[in-house]
Amino acid sequence: MQVLVVEDEPKMAALIKRVLVAERHVVDIAQDGVTAVALAEGGPHDVIVLDRMLPDIDGITVLRLLRAKGIATPVLLLTALGSVDDRVAGLDAGADDYLAKPFAFSELLARIRALGRRPATPADGRLAAGDLVLDELRHVAQVGEQSVDLSAREFALLGFLIRHVGQVVTRQQILDGVWGAEPDVYSNVVDLYISYLRRKLGMLDRAGRLRTVRGVGYSLRAGD
Repeated sequence: MQVLVVEDEPKMAALIKRVLVAERHVVDIAQDGVTAVALAEGGPHDVIVLDRMLPDIDGITVLRLLRAKGIATPVLLLTALGSVDDRVAGLDAGADDYLAKPFAFSELLARIRALGRRPATPADGRLAAGDLVLDELRHVAQVGEQSVDLSAREFALLGFLIRHVGQVVTRQQILDGVWGAEPDVYSNVVDLYISYLRRKLGMLDRAGRLRTVRGVGYSLRAGD
């Protein structure tokens, strides 16, 4: 894969590059936000590894700039700020995954692989299954003309299901695609978040297009 690493500490950037190159990835390095945006625009990259603390503009601002420019490349946000609020801020800004420092390089590689397996987002950031539409650049979900208020994780889960519309996906596939390599995550969290989605879609999804396939997983129909 082609990976853009945005890291202002030269030693850390060099180490990350060495580890990725050893796994046969092609790596570009940016040590500030302005360079990161320029390289991302020049692309294409399969994954962007983005440090949150940068010397010019912070990683969250870089992320918002990328999404505003229609760059939908999956982003793994690296940061020493590991609180729940920090994670939510990163995900809401458009990050696809989040890894707190210090981290194990095996986990970094696993998360990059998981992001690389995700189908690409269209350039306009919109995913659709019938009248169910997600705008990933603006973080807006709609059924028909009605907006649905989703958390960052619910939004990511629904996006994963739309990308695999018409397919039956297992709980493990959902865990890999939505939760990545997060530790201490159990398969029943998928059932929990599916129930959250069904509750929030409610009467807007009268056709019940999100169905359970017993003994296998879940499937999302496109609807009428």
